[in-house]
Amino acid sequence: MMQPKETINDFVIKFANVNGTGSASANGMFAKAIFRMGIPVSPRNIFPSNIQGLPTWYEVRISQDGYLGRRGGIDMMVSVNPQSFAKDVGEVEPGGYMLYDSTKPLDLRHVRRDIHYLGIPLTEMCLREYTDSRQRQLFKNVIYVGALSALLNIDFAILKDLVSEQFKGKEKLITPNIHALEMGHQYASTHFQCPLGIHLKAGEQTPKHIQEFDQILMDGNTATALGAVYAGATVAAWYPITPSTSVVDAFEKYCRRLRIDPGTGKKNYAIVQAEDELSAMGMVIGANWNGARAFTATSGPGVSLMSEFLGLAYFAEVPAVLVDVQRAGPSTGMPTRTQQSDILAAAYASHGDTKHVLFFPATPAECFSMTVEAFDLAERLQTPIIIMSDLDLGMNEWMSPPLEFDDSYRYDRGKVLSGEDLEAMTERFGRYLDVDGDGIPYRTYPGAHPTKGAYFTRGSSRDEYAAYTEDGDVYVRNMDRLLKKFETAKSLVPEAKIKPAAELTKDALLFFGTTASPAYEALETLEKEGIHLDTLRLRSFPFTQEVEDFIEEHDRIFVIEQNRDGQMRRLLLNETNVEANAKLISVVEYDGLPVTARKIASVIRGAMGINNVTPLVPKEKELAS
Repeated sequence: MMQPKETINDFVIKFANVNGTGSASANGMFAKAIFRMGIPVSPRNIFPSNIQGLPTWYEVRISQDGYLGRRGGIDMMVSVNPQSFAKDVGEVEPGGYMLYDSTKPLDLRHVRRDIHYLGIPLTEMCLREYTDSRQRQLFKNVIYVGALSALLNIDFAILKDLVSEQFKGKEKLITPNIHALEMGHQYASTHFQCPLGIHLKAGEQTPKHIQEFDQILMDGNTATALGAVYAGATVAAWYPITPSTSVVDAFEKYCRRLRIDPGTGKKNYAIVQAEDELSAMGMVIGANWNGARAFTATSGPGVSLMSEFLGLAYFAEVPAVLVDVQRAGPSTGMPTRTQQSDILAAAYASHGDTKHVLFFPATPAECFSMTVEAFDLAERLQTPIIIMSDLDLGMNEWMSPPLEFDDSYRYDRGKVLSGEDLEAMTERFGRYLDVDGDGIPYRTYPGAHPTKGAYFTRGSSRDEYAAYTEDGDVYVRNMDRLLKKFETAKSLVPEAKIKPAAELTKDALLFFGTTASPAYEALETLEKEGIHLDTLRLRSFPFTQEVEDFIEEHDRIFVIEQNRDGQMRRLLLNETNVEANAKLISVVEYDGLPVTARKIASVIRGAMGINNVTPLVPKEKELAS
């Protein structure tokens, strides 16, 4: 038998459950308890798109160093789902642990000699203790959390506090839940040597990547919704779609608290569930055209349906904000799995020559700040801004510093002529005249002046004064001005984050969004092996000059992204003036799970001819027959 793993505050535990059995609540309590001990934690819910019955997993990364991305490999599996047991046992790393329901004997086909089994008769304990079938199902999850508190050295008082908070107002549920925790804790303490080789210890050391443990747990969709509130958004039109629905749900929750007129008690906001995504985008365009700040949230299928109206907003130059919480496509794809596969669809949404501004948040804090910035930039540029989030960032809880907001901030409404401005004008108002040479014209709100400033908004070709025309020269002037405006955007979008290596190198990593966390971890791993790479984290499109310079200065750049076709690599090749086809090397992951630090490091080693990679899971011959 292999020696058990021994590590403090640095391991990965995965829960294998059946969807719809109440496991999400118990698993979430487990992660929050570790967080409250002051230990960095990163939970991820891996769930099916059906309501009940299929396997679901919950993976928790504990990292004293503060790594928040997926590492790769599982140190402990908590398996309470017979459907997935064979697969689950194969994921455990040698020396790791398998906690399972031992009410029935363990199938010898699933026994491995290189891992350690922890059997707890969960079903038997529930049958003996509870008569209600639903209680038996729910408390099974709570019992294994109690057992883990003994096995991993979780502060039991914190678990009791979490139960009391969760069931505040439902006090009758507090005592039985704490009793279930105690049952699990007592069983583990009695039958196993506690704590295990892998366990937790509060106050062990200051996390390397967290300056101080003044952190919150927050998902990106909630942060995005709060950003929309702080940005002054008053209108949201959307059609429900996983994984973006919770953006508008959270927006409505905050609006009920913060968008109520104190004098009249009336709502100062409007939320409309449209009949489809195309209608939702149409409503957003109409509200923005009328002077409100409006947005919608969707995922890949919705972007496809919204493309026609995105083209209208681009061509008619109407501000709009779209939150794209990406999932695995194409078509319906895997609705509850993450990807970064809408890059090209969003950048060039609609037919004809269009280019849209994209933001790439990597954390909940950036979801918040970039959403505020998106509303300002949409009005300044008079064009759609698309925030490219994804399921991993949007629906999972991430450790984050508390969100910050400057109370002196004032909205940037862009080039809007007031009634007074129009009254003072001696020249003729031209809605699409490039007065300042930056490609951005002046606009008016409806009703700004009784006789001046009116124009016809159309999706067909028009001249500088918004008059319909099919004159080819006029059309070209307008399209060239739109391109000039896109060039102006390069000076306004969030800048890339560049980090030089400790030693001079011609190799580099380029990444964006949620690939950032595992990329930085892989970078540190490789540096310890003598492999040095500069890094650039993209935060927006169009690409700024610093991005082109970075590509020009390096001979080999690994582009990390979560889609099959290397869409960001293609966009870089298409939108920069650098001959980079040979130097841009794709590192892709598209199985629906977030890319791991181990995967990134492994691919880079392979590209460099270094083959010191340890397999992440045991080979078949290591399984007992």
